[in-house]
Parts: sequence; structure tokens; C-alpha cells
Amino acid sequence: MFASSLTSSRCGSLQAKRWPECRNVLRSMLLSAVVAMSTSAGQTGVKAQVVNQPPPPPPTTGALFIGDVGDDSIKQVGFSPSGISTSVFVAPKSAGLNGPRGMIFVNNQLVVVNQNVSTGQNGEVLVFDDKGTFSGKLVASSDNNAPFAPRGIVRGATNHSFYVASLLGKPGKCADAGGINVYSDSGAFQHTLTANPQVFDDGVFHPRGVVFGPDGTLYVSAVGCLDPKDSPYDPVAGYILTFGPDVDVDGKLIFHKVLASHHTVSDLHRPEGLVIDSTGNLWVTSFRIDPAAPTDTDKLLKIDGQMGSLLDEIELDAKANKPHPNPPRAPAQAIILGPGGDLFVPISGTDSSTAGEVLQCDPTTHQCPVLIQPHSMGGGLRSPWYLVFKTSNPATLSYGQ
Repeated sequence: MFASSLTSSRCGSLQAKRWPECRNVLRSMLLSAVVAMSTSAGQTGVKAQVVNQPPPPPPTTGALFIGDVGDDSIKQVGFSPSGISTSVFVAPKSAGLNGPRGMIFVNNQLVVVNQNVSTGQNGEVLVFDDKGTFSGKLVASSDNNAPFAPRGIVRGATNHSFYVASLLGKPGKCADAGGINVYSDSGAFQHTLTANPQVFDDGVFHPRGVVFGPDGTLYVSAVGCLDPKDSPYDPVAGYILTFGPDVDVDGKLIFHKVLASHHTVSDLHRPEGLVIDSTGNLWVTSFRIDPAAPTDTDKLLKIDGQMGSLLDEIELDAKANKPHPNPPRAPAQAIILGPGGDLFVPISGTDSSTAGEVLQCDPTTHQCPVLIQPHSMGGGLRSPWYLVFKTSNPATLSYGQ
């Protein structure tokens, strides 16, 4: 388990990486934790808009942690009979936090992907203890093979390695393909998972979200080039790929197939966060085509985990259906499964009446009441992105481990 003594020694300080001996100590103290899908045109499901309903009873167990890119902090949401509270778990900019992305809990410690936004530096993976105190760097930005512009993270269901989506291979243009960087439980780089470039319209792999299925299959969301100043800029492309569960002779997950894409699921645009429900189907975030289709909406898509067909949709910014040259946005960058299989959905975007809120969506009834009020109404979140329950399984992201 991650050793609590990291926080009481000089190797747990912010300057730990300056001492070579500390780097080895930090990594040696990160031990393993036990953690327990043919492309097809889809059948369009019923579109469901967010419905303004009284909030359901809040969870009674398991604190919720949310990366707030508005101030580069990690917020903690507590649930009790007296109500819901939001507090700061990791202080803004703590340990150089600049663009918190994927998060998981391993052995009661929070592992956070730090993108290092707009710095030109590689990303990194930071570790905080159960009090929010910085414990050390699992992967430092100065490490060889550190991820660039990293997004999601999970921990392998069988080998206990960390799988980090590296959007790009290095700083530069979209032609610099990314991959899934795999690191050992001590943070040592092992290998990178890549896909056949021919499956992408522009021939480049840009992964964002990652999650393991119960059988050890790794599901990955990927996008096209997102830089409007680069070529070929593609605000439409979206892919869901699978790796494994088969491995090669070196234990590396083998690229299997494209489960779904914008060619087979027309609303699959720039996906990121994805989770797998109890029936083996995927829920994935999908973004509006912007600005080419102002009547499009930000959505959650339910995709058949075996066939890749579209099963259902939940619209998050239904107001955008009204023609408008620049309609408000209410996108969800990531999602997490919570008690009872509900989807917990953090909203960011340009609409001040929704930015900073968290929805609790029932996948069956499509009711999405507001669990946490938007920032404009006194909510404590400015721009929430990735989130995780303390009891979320670090491989499958299911609730309760």
C-alpha cells in the first residue's frame, strides 16, 4: 500500500524529486492493490433531456472527489443526513497541480493525473494521502516516457499496473500520436499501447478516457485532432476502442477492434469519460459539434458493450436545440457510477446557470436532478471535470469496489 510515512519524511515533501534516493523510496512504497465488447451501425434509442426534478436521496456512504479545473484543486463532497457539503480536499495548485484529470483511489490514497496545462511540460501522476496531503510523484514530468496532455487513468485488473491515456506522444502537432502509457505499481514505465493507425480518419491515435471491463478488456475513448490551428482539425471524430483481454508474449494487451465510431454512432463526437454499467454496456460523454452545428447538444451516450450500437442518449444542454449562433454549453467531461447505478455527472461549459453543478442521473428514467448547485448559485465547484468515489473500483470504476 502507499506508505503513510511518505508524508512525515523529507521524501514526502514537495522537493522530494530533488533527492535521487527519495525517488526510489517513493516508488518502492507504491505496492499493488487487489482489484477484481464487431463494429455495427447502431439502433438509435430514445433521446432524453435533463429533467428538473427534486434531488434523490443522496448517497449515504462513500465520499465523492472532483477535480476542479477552475482553480486547480480537488474538492470533496460529503453526504450526511443533514445535507451535502463541499470542501477543499487538495488545495489549489498544491504540488504543482495544474489541470487535474483522471483520478482513482488505491490503498486509501488518491492518485491524480496532472496535465500541466499550457506549460509545454509533460504531464505527471501525483499521489495524495487520505487527508489530501501530497505524498509524492508516481510519475514525474521529468521522467522518460512521462505522458503528454494525459487524461484518464485506471489500474489494471490483473497486473495492477497503471494505465494512463496520453493524448499526444510529445509536445507539438496533432501528428504526434498518443497512446496508453503503462506504468508499474512503483511508477516505472513498462510500455505504450497503440492502435492500428488505419482505423482513424487522420491516422493518429489520441486517447482520452480509459476503463477496464470485468473480463479484463480495456475500453478507450479517442478523438481526432482538437487543435483548430493544426491540420487535420476534426471536431467530429470519436472512437471507442478495445484492447485485450488477450495479451502478447510480454503480457501487453493486444489491440482488438474499434467498437464504435462517429461513422457507426452519429452522435459520438469527441468522447472522453466512460464507464461500464452492471449489464456490460458503456456510458460515454459526447460533445456538441461546435461551432458547425449550433442545434447539436452535449450528451451522454449508452453504447452496447458487445456490438457497439447506440442504445440511448441523455441530452445535457437541451437549450441548445433552440437555434442560436452561439448557444450555451453544458458538457460533461467525465462521469462516474455511484450508488444504485446512477451516473454522477459534473457540468462545465459556458452557461453560468449550469457550470459547476453535478447531476445525479438515473439511466433508466433519465431523471437528472441537480445534486450540487452551479457555482453561480453558491456552489463550491467552478469547472468540475473528472470525479471518483473513494470506494470506486480503480480498474472498472464501479461503485463500492
